[in-house]
This record gives sequence, structure tokens and C-alpha cells, in this order.
Amino acid sequence: MPIMSDKWIRRMCEKHGMIEPFETGQVRDGNISYGVSSYGYDIRVSREFKVFTNVNNAIVDPKAFDEQSFVNFETDCCIIPPNSFALARTEEYFRIPRNVLAICVGKSTYARCGLVVNVTPLEPTWEGYLTLEISNTTPLPAKVYGGEGIAQLLFFEGNEEPETAYADRKGKYMNQVGVTLPKM
Repeated sequence: MPIMSDKWIRRMCEKHGMIEPFETGQVRDGNISYGVSSYGYDIRVSREFKVFTNVNNAIVDPKAFDEQSFVNFETDCCIIPPNSFALARTEEYFRIPRNVLAICVGKSTYARCGLVVNVTPLEPTWEGYLTLEISNTTPLPAKVYGGEGIAQLLFFEGNEEPETAYADRKGKYMNQVGVTLPKM
């Protein structure tokens, strides 16, 4: 399964609307970069954040998630407390083709500041805004800039289509719009 180039990414976005809005090149202009790179696409974090807090002594349970576990923010600059965690979403909306898998990795600018971005794979036929998990591994507060680059997607095209894709299974995170919490 080869990794796909900038030419392939541009073609898929033009023909199939794989990423919207789509930037055909790297955008910097004093921002953490986003847009097409050589073999990937640098995604942006929106200004919508859910920062985890221990104020209510809630337990993080993926089977019974307590919404009192976080505080909602809409901001250009989110401060993630030391050794804490936030959820956010991408500015971009994705439509993953049936023969494509995308993997997300963090950008070096944030990684060098102790911030780790975790995202599960974007499976074939998945569609929606991507929910981002951002961990501050440092003993200091850390800033994340809304509307700027946060991570990079790498695209892999399969030699054949899967027998059953995400939409076929009616995946529980299909067509997510905002920051999406764990579902059972």
C-alpha cells in the first residue's frame, strides 16, 4: 500500500471533495503551517475545544462518559493545563474514498513542545470533521492555536477496495460535526 503524493491529494480533492476547505499548498504567514505537503496534508484545529478538568472528580469512562469531565471553550488560543488533555475538531471536513486509509501524525512544532496529537485512522468511506485528542505531557501549561496547523494526514491507497467499509458498518462516528465524545 503506497503513500500518496501531493499530486494525488490535489486530484482526489478536486474530483471527490476529499478535504473541504482544501489548501493546494502550504500556508504559513505567521501561522503554524497547514495545507498540502509532499506526501500528506497538514490539518488545522478549529477554535472549538473541550478541556478536561478534575473539578467534579468525574471518572473518565468510555462506556459512561460524564460531560462534567471537561470545560467547553471557543477561542483563538486554548491553554491546556499541565499533564492534561483536550478534545478539538478539525477545520476541514473529510470524505475518505472507499480504497483509501488515512493515518494522522502530530506536527513537529507541537511535538517539540510536549504536545501529542492522537487520532484514530480515517477508514475507507468515513466522512465528517475529525475529532482530535491533544495531550499536554509537560508540567507547564501549553498553548494550542485555533485555525492553525496541528497534525498531518498521510494517505494510503489500497490495491483493492475492502469488502466492508466504515459506511457499510454504519460506524458510530460517521458524519460527526462538532467535537464528538466517546459513544457506545
